[in-house]
Amino acid sequence: MQIDRLIQIVFLLLRHENITAKQLAEELCVSTRTIYRDINILSVAGIPIT
Repeated sequence: MQIDRLIQIVFLLLRHENITAKQLAEELCVSTRTIYRDINILSVAGIPIT
């Protein structure tokens, strides 16, 4: 489910100072393209991700 993955991404980003999209994709068993889409959704929602 997408909302669960979005929450997992936020927690992973909080836990790791530097993590790549590839590492996130491997951790969550999705493609890097999916990670980029999810990061965009989080950014549009107002969550600052750099």
